[in-house]
Amino acid sequence: MSTLVEMKGVVKKFPGVTALKDISFDIQAGEVHVLLGENGAGKSTLMKILSGVYQPTEGKIIIGGKEFSKLTPKDSYDNGISVIYQELSVINELSIQENLFVGKLPMKKIGLASVVDYGEMNRKAKELLAKIGLNRDPKTLVEDISVSEKQQVEIAKALASDSKVIVMDEPTASLTNKEVEHLFDVVRALKKEGKGIVFISHKLAEIKEIGDRVSVLKDGAYVGTKQVSDVSVDDLVTMMVGRTVQNTYQHEDAPDNYDGEEVIFEVKNLSRKDGKVKDVSFKLHKGEIVGFSGLVGSGRSEMMNSIFGAEPKSSGEVFIGGKKVNIKSPYSAIKHGLAMVTENRRETGFFHNFDIKQNISILPFIKSSSLGGAGGLISSKFEKECAEAQKKSLNIKCYSVDQGITELSGGNQQKVILGKWVAADSQIIIFDEPTKGIDIGSKSEIYTLMRRLADEGKGVLVVSSELPELLAVCDTIHVFREGQIVKTFPHREATEENIIKASTADIA
Repeated sequence: MSTLVEMKGVVKKFPGVTALKDISFDIQAGEVHVLLGENGAGKSTLMKILSGVYQPTEGKIIIGGKEFSKLTPKDSYDNGISVIYQELSVINELSIQENLFVGKLPMKKIGLASVVDYGEMNRKAKELLAKIGLNRDPKTLVEDISVSEKQQVEIAKALASDSKVIVMDEPTASLTNKEVEHLFDVVRALKKEGKGIVFISHKLAEIKEIGDRVSVLKDGAYVGTKQVSDVSVDDLVTMMVGRTVQNTYQHEDAPDNYDGEEVIFEVKNLSRKDGKVKDVSFKLHKGEIVGFSGLVGSGRSEMMNSIFGAEPKSSGEVFIGGKKVNIKSPYSAIKHGLAMVTENRRETGFFHNFDIKQNISILPFIKSSSLGGAGGLISSKFEKECAEAQKKSLNIKCYSVDQGITELSGGNQQKVILGKWVAADSQIIIFDEPTKGIDIGSKSEIYTLMRRLADEGKGVLVVSSELPELLAVCDTIHVFREGQIVKTFPHREATEENIIKASTADIA
């Protein structure tokens, strides 16, 4: 194998913090080089240097034998490097095909004028979508497709550039198991073509399946590089985290069911006009964590959006502490003590133009506001104190709460989102895919927080596509299929096999 890219002695300093400390990393033709580490370890920073978004403080980058002290985004693109970032960068207002060829639209001559060749663009787009298995009309607006489909568009966009090196930052975070299998087929095909793939993932089983080599970073420093075939999952955890991570977060003396406990939250006969949720009822008891499993599109997130007032319901009732509540908007939900950690943190989780302290303190201010949020006062002192408390409690890695939230890693952004709901003293917290794109150490911290909240008497509802997550955390698991709860498992009876069978209609 030949070396496509080599990074030597890379250092990156930001005000008050050294993000990367003397990192060396290389990418070979025809291999998948996995980059592993906890959130905040420096993985994304290193790849942003490779893509020209950041310039290194020290070090050099060698691409195809040519040495650079720094790269611009154009340098990176011209030298055959594409990066698919964890936070999607598609343009919702454009079509799929326009997203694929933005900045490089195929042109044709009509007389003396050059115009966009939409026919050629459509033909090429169809080829790319077929290659990644996305069954969509290329003329479809990106705002009309799902999060997982947007992720596939990002992958197709990298393929459209015919890059020599493709960096995939959490590419499977929004994909179903079937879509992941197809992605791996695409990655294997790219390997055969001699492409170099950098694969960043926190799903250790995926790394064992698709990776050739794995390099581990921790706190901005290089830990080591191993052949994937020579290490176990436990070895990777030890390299990455440096501590033992527990496998279950239920209490050893947890009851078989919570039917005898106080009901703190209840939904009765909830339905939506669009048919995505049909006559759903469930209860949440004090001290219990309730999970919702099912295939993508089964109706779990749609139900939570309706409960939270983000999308309308056609019928049904919601009770908090035995009292019926009428929730017609997210503002109303917040005032009633509900919280929702949404699936897509970039679009619906935080304010991009706010710093950390503003993102955390905004919820307590909204909860205490009047006139639909128009009335109320902001205290700079409270902002600071509130954010510092959550930074300490949730171990948010940042140099200051005055730092912009977009400067944080995905896992630390998620902790800020959790912090704002905890700061607002929310009583019922909905977690929708709470650990998507989060490393194993941060996952453990979030699971511990969920159990702590439940032990404090708060309600915890969890929607997740990761069965090990639900099995490790939840006391009761409801399985969704076609907008309905089709099966309920107490935690002692729940297994991956049973849940999958119920999700796919193998259990009545």
